[in-house]
Amino acid sequence: MNTTLTDTSRTAAREPGRRLLGGLNWLVVRQHRAALLTVAAAVVLGSAWIVYQRNRLAGVLETLGWPDKEPPMPVPGSESINLTITALGMLPFLLGVFLGAPLIAGDQERGTLQLVTTQSVSRRRWLTAKLAWCYTTALLAGAVLSVFFTWWWKPYRAMFSDRWYEGNIFDHTGPVLPAMCLFLTAAGITIGMLVRRIIPAMAVTFGFSVAFQIVWGELRAHLAPSRMLSYPYGGGTDGQLDDPYELDRWIGSADGRLYGWGTCAAPTDAATDACMEKHGIVNDVIKYLDFGQMPAMQWTGAGILLAATAALTVLTVWRVSRSPLR
Repeated sequence: MNTTLTDTSRTAAREPGRRLLGGLNWLVVRQHRAALLTVAAAVVLGSAWIVYQRNRLAGVLETLGWPDKEPPMPVPGSESINLTITALGMLPFLLGVFLGAPLIAGDQERGTLQLVTTQSVSRRRWLTAKLAWCYTTALLAGAVLSVFFTWWWKPYRAMFSDRWYEGNIFDHTGPVLPAMCLFLTAAGITIGMLVRRIIPAMAVTFGFSVAFQIVWGELRAHLAPSRMLSYPYGGGTDGQLDDPYELDRWIGSADGRLYGWGTCAAPTDAATDACMEKHGIVNDVIKYLDFGQMPAMQWTGAGILLAATAALTVLTVWRVSRSPLR
Protein backbone atom coordinates (compact mmCIF):
# COMPACT_ATOMS: atom_id res chain seq x y z
CA MET A 1 0.00 0.00 0.00
CA ASN A 2 2.75 2.44 1.00
CA THR A 3 4.75 1.58 -2.10
CA THR A 4 1.75 2.26 -4.32
CA LEU A 5 1.11 5.62 -2.67
CA THR A 6 4.76 6.57 -2.99
CA ASP A 7 4.81 5.68 -6.66
CA THR A 8 1.63 7.64 -7.28
CA SER A 9 3.05 10.67 -5.47
CA ARG A 10 6.23 10.52 -7.49
CA THR A 11 4.24 10.32 -10.73
CA ALA A 12 2.13 13.31 -9.69
CA ALA A 13 5.24 15.25 -8.76
CA ARG A 14 6.76 14.57 -12.16
CA GLU A 15 3.56 15.66 -13.93
CA PRO A 16 2.14 18.71 -12.09
CA GLY A 17 0.09 19.72 -15.12
CA ARG A 18 -1.75 16.45 -14.95
CA ARG A 19 -2.74 17.10 -11.33
CA LEU A 20 -4.09 20.53 -12.24
CA LEU A 21 -6.03 19.46 -15.32
CA GLY A 22 -6.49 15.74 -14.96
CA GLY A 23 -7.25 12.99 -17.41
CA LEU A 24 -8.47 13.91 -20.86
CA ASN A 25 -8.00 17.66 -20.43
CA TRP A 26 -4.36 17.12 -19.57
CA LEU A 27 -3.92 14.98 -22.67
CA VAL A 28 -5.56 17.57 -24.96
CA VAL A 29 -3.50 20.44 -23.55
CA ARG A 30 -0.31 18.39 -23.83
CA GLN A 31 -1.13 17.45 -27.43
CA HIS A 32 -1.74 21.09 -28.45
CA ARG A 33 0.56 22.84 -26.00
CA ALA A 34 2.67 24.46 -28.73
CA ALA A 35 -0.36 26.11 -30.34
CA LEU A 36 -1.85 27.16 -26.99
CA LEU A 37 1.41 28.67 -25.78
CA THR A 38 1.89 30.50 -29.08
CA VAL A 39 -1.57 32.04 -28.90
CA ALA A 40 -1.07 32.99 -25.24
CA ALA A 41 2.26 34.65 -26.04
CA ALA A 42 0.72 36.53 -28.98
CA VAL A 43 -2.11 37.84 -26.76
CA VAL A 44 0.27 38.99 -24.02
CA LEU A 45 2.66 40.68 -26.45
CA GLY A 46 -0.19 42.17 -28.48
CA SER A 47 -1.86 43.61 -25.39
CA ALA A 48 1.43 45.10 -24.16
CA TRP A 49 2.05 46.61 -27.62
CA ILE A 50 -1.40 48.25 -27.67
CA VAL A 51 -0.88 49.70 -24.17
CA TYR A 52 2.50 51.08 -25.24
CA GLN A 53 1.16 52.58 -28.46
CA ARG A 54 -1.84 54.15 -26.74
CA ASN A 55 0.39 55.85 -24.18
CA ARG A 56 2.71 56.94 -26.96
CA LEU A 57 -0.16 58.44 -28.95
CA ALA A 58 -1.47 60.22 -25.85
CA GLY A 59 1.99 61.74 -25.29
CA VAL A 60 2.24 62.94 -28.89
CA LEU A 61 -1.22 64.51 -28.78
CA GLU A 62 -0.48 66.22 -25.48
CA THR A 63 2.68 67.70 -26.98
CA LEU A 64 0.67 68.98 -29.96
CA GLY A 65 -1.89 70.61 -27.66
CA TRP A 66 -4.84 68.27 -28.37
CA PRO A 67 -7.78 68.63 -27.78
CA ASP A 68 -7.46 72.44 -27.66
CA LYS A 69 -5.57 72.39 -30.96
CA GLU A 70 -6.23 70.17 -33.94
CA PRO A 71 -3.14 68.01 -34.60
CA PRO A 72 -1.77 67.57 -38.11
CA MET A 73 -3.19 64.59 -39.94
CA PRO A 74 -1.90 61.99 -40.00
CA VAL A 75 -0.62 62.31 -36.46
CA PRO A 76 3.19 62.00 -36.36
CA GLY A 77 4.21 58.44 -35.53
CA SER A 78 0.76 57.02 -36.28
CA GLU A 79 2.19 54.43 -38.69
CA SER A 80 2.10 51.95 -35.81
CA ILE A 81 -1.70 52.17 -35.84
CA ASN A 82 -1.82 50.56 -39.28
CA LEU A 83 0.62 47.87 -38.16
CA THR A 84 -1.54 47.03 -35.16
CA ILE A 85 -4.73 46.94 -37.24
CA THR A 86 -3.09 44.63 -39.78
CA ALA A 87 -1.95 42.26 -37.02
CA LEU A 88 -5.43 42.18 -35.48
CA GLY A 89 -6.96 41.46 -38.87
CA MET A 90 -4.70 38.42 -39.24
CA LEU A 91 -5.70 36.93 -35.89
CA PRO A 92 -8.96 35.19 -36.99
CA PHE A 93 -7.21 33.88 -40.13
CA LEU A 94 -4.32 32.43 -38.14
CA LEU A 95 -6.60 30.83 -35.56
CA GLY A 96 -8.70 29.22 -38.27
CA VAL A 97 -5.72 27.98 -40.30
CA PHE A 98 -3.25 26.94 -37.59
CA LEU A 99 -5.50 26.10 -34.63
CA GLY A 100 -8.82 25.04 -36.14
CA ALA A 101 -7.88 23.20 -39.34
CA PRO A 102 -5.36 20.74 -37.79
CA LEU A 103 -7.45 20.04 -34.68
CA ILE A 104 -9.35 17.01 -36.03
CA ALA A 105 -7.56 16.59 -39.35
CA GLY A 106 -4.31 15.93 -37.47
CA ASP A 107 -5.91 13.18 -35.39
CA GLN A 108 -7.45 11.63 -38.50
CA GLU A 109 -4.24 11.81 -40.50
CA ARG A 110 -2.01 10.39 -37.75
CA GLY A 111 -4.54 7.88 -36.44
CA THR A 112 -4.69 9.49 -32.99
CA LEU A 113 -8.48 9.53 -33.06
CA GLN A 114 -8.62 5.79 -33.60
CA LEU A 115 -6.01 5.13 -30.91
CA VAL A 116 -7.65 7.26 -28.21
CA THR A 117 -11.26 6.31 -28.83
CA THR A 118 -10.57 2.58 -28.80
CA GLN A 119 -9.42 2.96 -25.20
CA SER A 120 -11.76 4.09 -22.42
CA VAL A 121 -12.77 7.43 -23.99
CA SER A 122 -15.73 7.88 -26.32
CA ARG A 123 -15.35 9.87 -29.51
CA ARG A 124 -17.86 12.46 -28.34
CA ARG A 125 -16.05 13.01 -25.05
CA TRP A 126 -12.69 13.28 -26.83
CA LEU A 127 -14.13 15.75 -29.34
CA THR A 128 -15.88 17.81 -26.65
CA ALA A 129 -12.65 18.26 -24.74
CA LYS A 130 -10.75 19.33 -27.86
CA LEU A 131 -13.46 21.75 -28.97
CA ALA A 132 -13.75 23.26 -25.49
CA TRP A 133 -10.03 24.03 -25.29
CA CYS A 134 -9.85 25.27 -28.87
CA TYR A 135 -12.89 27.54 -28.58
CA THR A 136 -11.81 28.88 -25.19
CA THR A 137 -8.42 29.79 -26.63
CA ALA A 138 -9.91 31.53 -29.67
CA LEU A 139 -12.53 33.36 -27.60
CA LEU A 140 -10.08 34.63 -24.99
CA ALA A 141 -7.56 35.72 -27.62
CA GLY A 142 -10.14 37.70 -29.56
CA ALA A 143 -11.84 39.15 -26.46
CA VAL A 144 -8.67 40.33 -24.73
CA LEU A 145 -7.21 42.00 -27.82
CA SER A 146 -10.58 43.52 -28.71
CA VAL A 147 -10.90 45.05 -25.24
CA PHE A 148 -7.44 46.58 -25.44
CA PHE A 149 -7.90 47.88 -28.99
CA THR A 150 -11.33 49.37 -28.19
CA TRP A 151 -9.76 51.05 -25.13
CA TRP A 152 -7.14 52.59 -27.44
CA TRP A 153 -9.43 53.56 -30.30
CA LYS A 154 -12.54 54.97 -28.64
CA PRO A 155 -11.18 58.16 -27.04
CA TYR A 156 -8.85 58.83 -29.99
CA ARG A 157 -11.02 57.70 -32.90
CA ALA A 158 -10.61 61.04 -34.70
CA MET A 159 -6.88 60.31 -34.93
CA PHE A 160 -7.40 57.07 -36.84
CA SER A 161 -7.50 57.29 -40.62
CA ASP A 162 -10.10 54.49 -40.78
CA ARG A 163 -13.72 55.35 -39.97
CA TRP A 164 -15.92 53.40 -37.56
CA TYR A 165 -17.83 51.59 -40.32
CA GLU A 166 -14.74 50.29 -42.09
CA GLY A 167 -13.61 46.75 -41.40
CA ASN A 168 -10.31 47.79 -39.84
CA ILE A 169 -12.22 49.38 -36.96
CA PHE A 170 -15.64 47.71 -36.96
CA ASP A 171 -14.24 44.18 -37.02
CA HIS A 172 -11.61 44.74 -34.33
CA THR A 173 -13.62 46.48 -31.61
CA GLY A 174 -16.47 45.34 -29.39
CA PRO A 175 -17.79 41.78 -29.74
CA VAL A 176 -17.01 41.31 -33.43
CA LEU A 177 -13.36 40.23 -33.13
CA PRO A 178 -13.94 37.39 -30.61
CA ALA A 179 -17.02 36.23 -32.55
CA MET A 180 -15.03 36.24 -35.79
CA CYS A 181 -12.20 34.31 -34.14
CA LEU A 182 -14.69 31.68 -32.98
CA PHE A 183 -16.38 31.42 -36.36
CA LEU A 184 -13.22 31.03 -38.45
CA THR A 185 -11.81 28.57 -35.89
CA ALA A 186 -15.02 26.54 -36.13
CA ALA A 187 -14.87 26.74 -39.93
CA GLY A 188 -11.29 25.48 -39.85
CA ILE A 189 -12.28 22.58 -37.58
CA THR A 190 -15.17 21.60 -39.86
CA ILE A 191 -13.06 21.86 -42.99
CA GLY A 192 -10.31 19.78 -41.37
CA MET A 193 -12.86 17.16 -40.33
CA LEU A 194 -14.12 16.89 -43.93
CA VAL A 195 -10.73 17.07 -45.70
CA ARG A 196 -8.97 14.75 -43.18
CA ARG A 197 -5.46 15.97 -44.10
CA ILE A 198 -3.64 18.80 -42.34
CA ILE A 199 -1.99 20.75 -45.18
CA PRO A 200 -4.97 20.61 -47.60
CA ALA A 201 -7.30 21.54 -44.73
CA MET A 202 -5.16 24.57 -43.88
CA ALA A 203 -5.12 25.69 -47.51
CA VAL A 204 -8.89 25.32 -47.89
CA THR A 205 -9.46 27.15 -44.60
CA PHE A 206 -7.32 30.05 -45.78
CA GLY A 207 -9.28 30.28 -49.04
CA PHE A 208 -12.56 30.11 -47.14
CA SER A 209 -11.41 32.89 -44.78
CA VAL A 210 -10.57 35.19 -47.68
CA ALA A 211 -13.97 34.55 -49.29
CA PHE A 212 -15.69 35.10 -45.96
CA GLN A 213 -14.06 38.51 -45.55
CA ILE A 214 -15.41 39.59 -48.93
CA VAL A 215 -18.94 38.46 -48.06
CA TRP A 216 -18.71 39.97 -44.58
CA GLY A 217 -17.68 43.32 -46.05
CA GLU A 218 -20.89 43.36 -48.10
CA LEU A 219 -23.03 42.25 -45.16
CA ARG A 220 -21.67 44.82 -42.71
CA ALA A 221 -23.73 47.72 -44.10
CA HIS A 222 -26.95 45.71 -43.67
CA LEU A 223 -26.60 44.98 -39.96
CA ALA A 224 -28.86 47.90 -38.99
CA PRO A 225 -31.78 49.72 -40.66
CA SER A 226 -30.64 52.77 -42.61
CA ARG A 227 -31.84 56.28 -41.80
CA MET A 228 -32.95 59.14 -44.08
CA LEU A 229 -32.28 62.84 -43.73
CA SER A 230 -33.51 65.76 -45.86
CA TYR A 231 -31.92 69.18 -45.66
CA PRO A 232 -31.98 72.33 -47.85
CA TYR A 233 -30.30 71.82 -51.21
CA GLY A 234 -26.67 72.89 -51.17
CA GLY A 235 -26.72 73.46 -47.41
CA GLY A 236 -25.23 71.48 -44.55
CA THR A 237 -26.59 69.07 -41.98
CA ASP A 238 -25.84 71.53 -39.15
CA GLY A 239 -24.44 68.88 -36.81
CA GLN A 240 -27.45 66.58 -37.13
CA LEU A 241 -25.21 63.61 -38.01
CA ASP A 242 -22.44 61.95 -36.01
CA ASP A 243 -19.79 60.60 -38.37
CA PRO A 244 -22.33 59.14 -40.85
CA TYR A 245 -21.72 56.34 -43.31
CA GLU A 246 -23.50 57.48 -46.46
CA LEU A 247 -25.25 54.68 -48.31
CA ASP A 248 -27.03 56.67 -51.04
CA ARG A 249 -27.93 60.23 -52.01
CA TRP A 250 -30.73 61.93 -53.94
CA ILE A 251 -32.18 65.35 -54.60
CA GLY A 252 -35.82 65.92 -53.66
CA SER A 253 -38.74 68.17 -54.51
CA ALA A 254 -41.04 69.87 -52.05
CA ASP A 255 -43.71 67.20 -52.56
CA GLY A 256 -41.28 64.45 -51.48
CA ARG A 257 -40.34 63.04 -54.89
CA LEU A 258 -36.74 61.84 -55.14
CA TYR A 259 -34.46 62.10 -58.15
CA GLY A 260 -31.03 60.66 -58.77
CA TRP A 261 -28.19 62.80 -57.49
CA GLY A 262 -26.97 63.52 -61.03
CA THR A 263 -30.38 64.24 -62.54
CA CYS A 264 -29.69 67.95 -62.97
CA ALA A 265 -26.00 67.69 -63.69
CA ALA A 266 -25.43 69.90 -66.75
CA PRO A 267 -22.49 71.57 -68.48
CA THR A 268 -23.68 75.07 -67.53
CA ASP A 269 -25.10 76.62 -64.39
CA ALA A 270 -28.03 77.97 -66.36
CA ALA A 271 -28.99 74.49 -67.55
CA THR A 272 -28.66 73.13 -64.02
CA ASP A 273 -30.85 75.89 -62.60
CA ALA A 274 -33.48 75.29 -65.27
CA CYS A 275 -33.58 71.57 -64.44
CA MET A 276 -33.84 72.30 -60.74
CA GLU A 277 -36.74 74.67 -61.32
CA LYS A 278 -38.48 72.23 -63.64
CA HIS A 279 -38.45 69.45 -61.05
CA GLY A 280 -38.96 71.71 -58.06
CA ILE A 281 -35.78 70.55 -56.34
CA VAL A 282 -35.41 72.02 -52.85
CA ASN A 283 -33.69 69.33 -50.78
CA ASP A 284 -30.69 67.08 -50.59
CA VAL A 285 -31.64 63.64 -49.26
CA ILE A 286 -29.22 61.04 -47.93
CA LYS A 287 -29.56 57.48 -46.68
CA TYR A 288 -26.99 56.72 -44.00
CA LEU A 289 -25.87 54.81 -40.93
CA ASP A 290 -24.93 56.80 -37.85
CA PHE A 291 -22.08 56.22 -35.41
CA GLY A 292 -24.66 55.70 -32.66
CA GLN A 293 -25.79 52.54 -34.46
CA MET A 294 -22.36 50.93 -34.23
CA PRO A 295 -22.89 48.93 -31.00
CA ALA A 296 -26.19 47.45 -32.22
CA MET A 297 -24.62 46.59 -35.57
CA GLN A 298 -21.66 44.91 -33.89
CA TRP A 299 -23.83 42.80 -31.58
CA THR A 300 -26.06 41.81 -34.50
CA GLY A 301 -23.03 40.78 -36.52
CA ALA A 302 -21.55 38.91 -33.56
CA GLY A 303 -24.86 37.09 -33.08
CA ILE A 304 -24.82 35.95 -36.71
CA LEU A 305 -21.25 34.70 -36.37
CA LEU A 306 -21.98 32.88 -33.11
CA ALA A 307 -25.06 31.21 -34.63
CA ALA A 308 -22.93 30.06 -37.58
CA THR A 309 -20.30 28.80 -35.12
CA ALA A 310 -22.93 26.77 -33.26
CA ALA A 311 -24.21 25.28 -36.54
CA LEU A 312 -20.70 24.25 -37.62
CA THR A 313 -20.03 22.76 -34.19
CA VAL A 314 -23.21 20.66 -34.31
CA LEU A 315 -22.27 19.44 -37.79
CA THR A 316 -18.76 18.52 -36.66
CA VAL A 317 -19.89 16.64 -33.55
CA TRP A 318 -22.58 14.78 -35.47
CA ARG A 319 -20.25 13.82 -38.31
CA VAL A 320 -17.33 12.71 -36.12
CA SER A 321 -19.62 10.75 -33.80
CA ARG A 322 -21.13 8.80 -36.70
CA SER A 323 -18.27 8.46 -39.19
CA PRO A 324 -16.21 5.25 -39.19
CA LEU A 325 -12.78 5.27 -37.56
CA ARG A 326 -10.15 5.28 -40.29
